[in-house]
Amino acid sequence: MNDKIEIINQEDLKPKIKNEHEKYQYTKYEITKRKDYNQCYVAIYEIPPLKSNYPYHYHEVNTETFYILEGEGILKTPDGEKQIKTGDFIIFPPSEKGAHKITNISKTDILKYIDFDTTNSPDIVHYPDSKKTGIIIRNKSSTFFKDNDNVDYYKDEWTKSIIKIEKITVKEKFRGGLYGKQKL
Repeated sequence: MNDKIEIINQEDLKPKIKNEHEKYQYTKYEITKRKDYNQCYVAIYEIPPLKSNYPYHYHEVNTETFYILEGEGILKTPDGEKQIKTGDFIIFPPSEKGAHKITNISKTDILKYIDFDTTNSPDIVHYPDSKKTGIIIRNKSSTFFKDNDNVDYYKDEWTKSIIKIEKITVKEKFRGGLYGKQKL
């Protein structure tokens, strides 16, 4: 964990570009690296025209707060779509009520915002539209699975050896068995 005051200029941050799906793309500038800060994550996101950065989702334990630096977009929420623009703060509580997806609606300009998150670990992230769930653990690879992949708790469990349990009478326990040599 970092234990000193830092002054960071965006020009000094290395951009991370993610462009793995035609509807989703972003450039991210991490201000607080997850490996260095364990209570708060801060990053600047730039979403290109007509793209979203993440699918519709919500967190079980972490709060996210966004401040729109420039541009405008559509925010999908459980209560419907809302217009967002420069100067808006948006707070997403950790629950289904905080589900969200941001889409840049401009055909020419980026949507830029700063993201402030709590970083409780582990976190569980739900994706209602695609019916999947992710498990996020600090400094480890995330795991995602389909919600309908439920299995019985004991499925595929087995033991390699069988343990014999011998009966021990109360008399044997007290005559030098489990509790050492004692008088009855």
